[in-house]
Amino acid sequence: MAEKIIGIDLGTSNSAASVMQGGKPTLIPAAEGTTVAGKAFPSVVAFSKDGELLVGEPARRQAVTNPDNTIREAKRKMGEDFLYKIQGKEYKPQQISAFILQKIKRDAEAFTGDTINKAVITVPAYFNDNQRQATKDAGTIAGLEVVRIINEPTAASLAFGIDKSKEDMKILVFDFGGGTLDVTIMEMGGGVFEVMSTSGDTKLGGADMDQALIDYVIDEFRKKEGIDLSSDSTAVTRIKEGAEKAKIELSTVMETEVNLPFIAQDPSGAKNLEVKITRAKLEDLVNPIVQRCKSSIDKALEDAKLSASDITKIVLIGGPTRMPIVKKFVSDTVGKEAESGVDPMEAVAFGAAVQAGIIAGDVTSDIVLLDVTPLTLGIETLGGVREPIIERNTTIPTSKDKTFTTAADSQTAVTINVVQGERPMVADNVSLGSFNLTDIPPAPRGVPQINVKFDIDANGILNVTAKDMGTGKDAKITIQSTTKMSDDEIKKMQEDAEGHAEEDKKKKEAVDIKNEAESFIYTTEKLVSQDLKDKIPQEKGIQITDAIKELKDSLTQDTEQIKQKLEALKTIVNEVTTELYKNASPPPGEQQSGEQQSGEQQSGEQQSGEQQSGEQQSYANEQQSEEQKSDSDSEPKSENKSN
Repeated sequence: MAEKIIGIDLGTSNSAASVMQGGKPTLIPAAEGTTVAGKAFPSVVAFSKDGELLVGEPARRQAVTNPDNTIREAKRKMGEDFLYKIQGKEYKPQQISAFILQKIKRDAEAFTGDTINKAVITVPAYFNDNQRQATKDAGTIAGLEVVRIINEPTAASLAFGIDKSKEDMKILVFDFGGGTLDVTIMEMGGGVFEVMSTSGDTKLGGADMDQALIDYVIDEFRKKEGIDLSSDSTAVTRIKEGAEKAKIELSTVMETEVNLPFIAQDPSGAKNLEVKITRAKLEDLVNPIVQRCKSSIDKALEDAKLSASDITKIVLIGGPTRMPIVKKFVSDTVGKEAESGVDPMEAVAFGAAVQAGIIAGDVTSDIVLLDVTPLTLGIETLGGVREPIIERNTTIPTSKDKTFTTAADSQTAVTINVVQGERPMVADNVSLGSFNLTDIPPAPRGVPQINVKFDIDANGILNVTAKDMGTGKDAKITIQSTTKMSDDEIKKMQEDAEGHAEEDKKKKEAVDIKNEAESFIYTTEKLVSQDLKDKIPQEKGIQITDAIKELKDSLTQDTEQIKQKLEALKTIVNEVTTELYKNASPPPGEQQSGEQQSGEQQSGEQQSGEQQSGEQQSYANEQQSEEQKSDSDSEPKSENKSN
């Protein structure tokens, strides 16, 4: 059987995962079930007061009481040189994303019953090289081989089954997520699924809508009570949760309320927050954010050299596209209704699973996916000018090169600074990293010929080579951008992630043994007080009661203490029940064979002679004939003794 590969939509606010089952993508549930936001895995990581790692729904639930140790929206920081500082430790965005991916991996294994080692992970089409590489690194830290990174719009189109259509079409994918906007135009025809253009904003999403609503609620409370809650992190977290819930509700109802009791206190007493919000008010608040999306639609159409009337289908993905104002805006802008049939929250994960199924060989498809690079790639030349090498919206994978020369006489080294962006000056673009080509023979400026080659693989990840044509010397160095992690860093973070997994295992073991102990206490107490009340000798009854008390006292101690006390109680109970069964009279008229009687005697000897060793028992059993071994009367009694 082919190895299972899962598809993961690593989102800003929430994540989702899917796997092919029975030829169809199936959503992978979280151990805690579905959240109020509609996805299984909230993209939230937290550390409890005692340092315990919490991921997903458990992290989201405690965010109100522990806001300073809770991390949200790490996706927005992917690819940046940023550190989260929590409880005296530092975490990169890759690590935080890895904790989420690790949780998904664990729950996927529980759901499928298979070990999961590989995944297809989606990213916004507009993600640059730093951000894509950071996503791959996060997967590696989590113990997943990222077999392919695909753009979210491409994944969504696969989920809607557009690849199954026989007609040629042009598709506009409007992907409005928690933190990012992508507008992608794709062409489908002749079995080729090609991205024509992509545009968007990596800093625009549902989180901005939440913020607009949060600011409004805080402002309304300030007007009413004269108290500013904006600096109270606990209050803000509660309002954020209430605002998100209200936003979701207003997609289906016309009015709702953010109601948060005991949000603040002044000399007159506790204050409750009660703010009514209508759909009209919400739409008024978020309209500026929605209108900001228009430039991305226009840019995508312009780059594809199309007009709105050329679009055949519209695909909406991301939670905010459930909002009536967003649906209407896209329909009005493009001039047609959007596709339906797949939940916009699940579409990307479903599509990732389809791509994973194609790679694993579970899905037969003639489809060829052709993505594009979203931003122009080039290098810095004299005067801080950007020289483009691969233009934006070039189909990938691709390889392009250009030849450059030196800027000064007798120059023996050149620095290759790789940049990404659309501005003519290097300072206005993103630097992906730089490296040096050295040992160039001294020569007048303009004489040396240095060939710079850019390679972009199917995941959209860039490798750069510089070669001196005169000597043949080259620098085949993968760009180490400011955020790309070294193998050692990744290994260290993998170990850290595995350490947390080991902690989780120990915690589970501790919970399991405690549950077992509490269950056995309940059973034994019922046995002593009801079932065998008049049959247990007083002395043994006292022993059992004392052992129960000791076990109860140990429940607050470490796992080993609980194990010891539980075993001690089990031993006493087993002795008592064994004695009871031994002394029980056989039913009237039952005839026992000599063999059975001897079997009982042997068993009784073993039970009363507690000191007999396991080796002796084993030896005695070995001496029995095959007939005796299969005897149904003596063998279970030996088993009873050992339980």
